[in-house]
Amino acid sequence: MKDKKEEHTYLETNGDFKMRELDKSDLEQFNALLQYAFQVTTYDLFQTGWQQEEIKYAKRPILEEAYVLGWFYGEKLASMIVVYSMKINIHDEIMDMGGITGVATYPEYTGKGLIHSLMKHVLNYIHEQEMPISFLYPYSIPFYRKMGWEIVSDKLSFTVKDTQLPKPRPVDGMVERVSLDSEDYHNVHSYFALQRHGCLIRDNLSWEEYWRWDNDDMIAAVYYNKDHRPLGYVVYYIANDIFHIKEMVYLNIEANYGLWNYITAHFSMIEQVQGDNYSGEPMAYLFDDSEITETISPYIMARIVNVRDFLEYYPYQIQPEDLKLHFKVHDEMAPWNEGDYMVSWHDGETVCEQVADNQSINVVELSVNTLTTMLMGYKRPSYLYEHEKITTEYYMLTWLERLIPVEKPYFSDYF
Repeated sequence: MKDKKEEHTYLETNGDFKMRELDKSDLEQFNALLQYAFQVTTYDLFQTGWQQEEIKYAKRPILEEAYVLGWFYGEKLASMIVVYSMKINIHDEIMDMGGITGVATYPEYTGKGLIHSLMKHVLNYIHEQEMPISFLYPYSIPFYRKMGWEIVSDKLSFTVKDTQLPKPRPVDGMVERVSLDSEDYHNVHSYFALQRHGCLIRDNLSWEEYWRWDNDDMIAAVYYNKDHRPLGYVVYYIANDIFHIKEMVYLNIEANYGLWNYITAHFSMIEQVQGDNYSGEPMAYLFDDSEITETISPYIMARIVNVRDFLEYYPYQIQPEDLKLHFKVHDEMAPWNEGDYMVSWHDGETVCEQVADNQSINVVELSVNTLTTMLMGYKRPSYLYEHEKITTEYYMLTWLERLIPVEKPYFSDYF
């Protein structure tokens, strides 16, 4: 054990607390803190089909494939954060993304600024790894807002009574139930993700996280057209006369009709359908009986980690060569982002450079939070201006509205 101590590199010390990266030898403590902080008991895991050894090693891939940073009090893990290396679709531009998860602290160590200091180190890490943006699922929206994150996507939960299910529509294809690791099922998501703004590009670790805490009754059903080409899927389970939809994805309207035909075919077995929709648009309008129940709640938060790179990679709708736009950004947690960024376009290329903070025209002043939610398309520039999130001349709103694509993010994953 003494030799093991000497191998560790500590990034920061504070009295008896030491910060370092976790490795496989910390697996037991890592699992214990996760289960304690997120209130997942061994009994809960058994109920969803997990075995004792599976529970022990379920999160081991994280310590092998992700960056895990923690504070230790002596030899005991006190607090930690996990960063996944991921990819995200930003208006058809595939960007590297740092997915933050596993933010946890034992209650006896709260109030000591452990998470705040871990977050600063993690932001530096994401920046050094050249990931322009980061996503996380918030346990406290105000907490993460203070650190520069902002809401960028909603979850729309819906309940449809059996009598409100759509009438079957004629389609040439059919639905087939497939295994959860079906290549056709995974391929549909890959095609969808490459076409849909805000969607996570799932790699092996992302798929593992997608299924990790689900029960063994989950079913995947794929819609195939007349040429047996997979064009959509629904992932669901049935319990207590309820058809629970985990996710429904379709590449065209034919697949949408085919999947709803399949759901409606369960009419005699169920009393209602419940599910989540991540499109940002309510579904009621599409039903003949639109008096379905829908609730909207904030789902995922994001923050731009490298403003210059993000502004340069960003796929603007237009490229006006007669415009030089200045984004004056404020970012307390990531001081490298603080400043004035001039964006211009030349020969079809976007150029972004940090300039002296003395501009008087075409200036848009805003926090990194607001910049993130605006460029992600969650809130439009005019809305943000009206709610005093942006400081600029009124005429600049016309430019911003033309520059930023009109599409809300679709983000259905949890990690």
